[in-house]
Amino acid sequence: MSMPARPEGQRRNRFRRWLVRGGGVDKGHHQTHPWYLVLWLTGVDYFSTLGYQPGIALVAAGALSPLATGLLVLVTLVGALPVYAQVAARSYAGQGSVAMLENLLPGWGGKVLVLVLLGFATTDFVITMTLSAADAAQHAIENPYLHPYLGEHRIAVTIALLALLTVVFLRGFLEAIGVAAAIAIPYIALNMVVLARGLVEIGRHPEALEGWRTALTAHGDWTALLLAAGLVFPKLALGLSGFETGVSVMPLVQDAGTSKAGVPAGRVRGTRRLLASAALLMSGLLVTSSFVTALLVPESAYRPGGKASGRAIAFLAHSSLGSAFGTIYDISTILILWFAGASAMAGLLHLIPRYLPRFGMAPRWVELRRPLVLLLFAVSVIVTLVFRADVDAQGGAYATGVLALILSASLAVSLALWREGRRATAGYFWLVTAVLAYTFVDNVLTRPDGVIISSVFIAAMVLIGAASRSARATELRISKLRFADDGSEKLWQSLTGKKVNLVPLRASTPQARARKAREIREYYAVRGPLAFIHVQLMDNRSEFAAPLQARVAEDGDDYAIEVTGAIAIANTIAYISERIDPISIFLGLTRQNLVTQALRYLAWGEGETGLLVYTILLRYWESTPEDDVRPLIFLISD
Repeated sequence: MSMPARPEGQRRNRFRRWLVRGGGVDKGHHQTHPWYLVLWLTGVDYFSTLGYQPGIALVAAGALSPLATGLLVLVTLVGALPVYAQVAARSYAGQGSVAMLENLLPGWGGKVLVLVLLGFATTDFVITMTLSAADAAQHAIENPYLHPYLGEHRIAVTIALLALLTVVFLRGFLEAIGVAAAIAIPYIALNMVVLARGLVEIGRHPEALEGWRTALTAHGDWTALLLAAGLVFPKLALGLSGFETGVSVMPLVQDAGTSKAGVPAGRVRGTRRLLASAALLMSGLLVTSSFVTALLVPESAYRPGGKASGRAIAFLAHSSLGSAFGTIYDISTILILWFAGASAMAGLLHLIPRYLPRFGMAPRWVELRRPLVLLLFAVSVIVTLVFRADVDAQGGAYATGVLALILSASLAVSLALWREGRRATAGYFWLVTAVLAYTFVDNVLTRPDGVIISSVFIAAMVLIGAASRSARATELRISKLRFADDGSEKLWQSLTGKKVNLVPLRASTPQARARKAREIREYYAVRGPLAFIHVQLMDNRSEFAAPLQARVAEDGDDYAIEVTGAIAIANTIAYISERIDPISIFLGLTRQNLVTQALRYLAWGEGETGLLVYTILLRYWESTPEDDVRPLIFLISD
């Protein structure tokens, strides 16, 4: 006998409960570790680029690859590293450069800039996932032992790796520093073995070095070579990844109890050591790998479709040290690339909920881990299909995201130092900003696909953010209420519980209160005193929620409530009404153009207050159990 099928609605409810049961993004405290252990968590993102960066550099620069990589290392050590050392001192809670710019540029301008930067950051992290998975798939299908089973199904293998990543995060994933170290350290060691073997081969075959020199002479003298390398090096900028991750993991770095004025100096110092160590190690590996691959990998192999495409060092591992060692190298590379995708996913799960819900520019479910993981998986699959899991094709988009974040960090540091009066130091960082701006613009002009992808993410965030802000605008949006003094708090207690009638006023003067009291008592049968409320808006009304301060005073038989720090008048009145629980509420109507009033409300928290208070209260009452008599609401003309 067959069991009856479950009703469709019941299955949907089970699915919703499963999504919610995954919990929200972890915003609490983390266990801390010495900086040299946290280094490897940053390294899985930064060091994993060795899996594909040398191959992409060969495609972009050919024989000029070592010179262009040298310029990249120079920009890393004298530009990006000093920039993020400054970011670490100013963003020690792990918010990164995005939060710095938000603090430096408050208001709607800052919010829009944050949305733009989130679009670039999403590009960076999503492409990190798709590019890493695609390169891991490339290493797998090119492996002589795995190729018979995987064939040429690069897209399918890439999506399978992304699906595995999604399953891990749906079940729950913690940033396991021990796992990161266990993956990154052997990977670095294997790369050093391959590169050392390559240098030995170059020593045994000096004709390779001579051939490289001959190829360079085709570009002219050293001045022409450096100029050509300078024009090419922006295409190698994906080798700058890892710095934003380095500051985002700051909360995991131990603070040796040396905090000064609220700044964890020990954590800042440890993070700077982490960044410097990662940059120096990666710089050495980048220069060496670009030199070895430029001399030993033939052009036919590193061109798209060749055996070394997207895996130049792995190609050398197999050709120089045999298939057994090459397979070990492939497995290590696949692991670190997969874990780099996990690091990127974790970064997005912390970055997006940190800003969009706080801005009111995302539905509440964005704060839940499982729905957001599924959304990011869907996006990564779409990106993989668009680029057909091609490593080289995704390099431009990746570099665009990386450069946008580093450029924003440099701009934030320059602005901060300038405002602090440190003009000479700021001048240096303005110069760094100019170099990074050139790199960013050149990358956009030569490979516009990156900015196109970023523009799609930015447009989606702006449109979804605007729709979400509009839909959530009628929430109460008050984070906390505090009182100006003890007297106000005592009077407040005497007002609550059906004891007063609430009357919002535009002007907080005795004359305005007396005039409104006469009007109400003349036309309405009112029992009990009146509590007049006047709301003062804060300067920055782009915030979605804010704390309030209330001052309560007696005004004859009535009361006067002065509320400051509000971001929207209507929401504040509705919130105060729910806290006081009045007998009735008298709401004024301006009878002005409703479209204009709606825009004023969404942007500046003003607008048609009477109708909006009524709407907000109705929405709130629908979402809460009715355990008391609701206040009477009177809509009257001002």
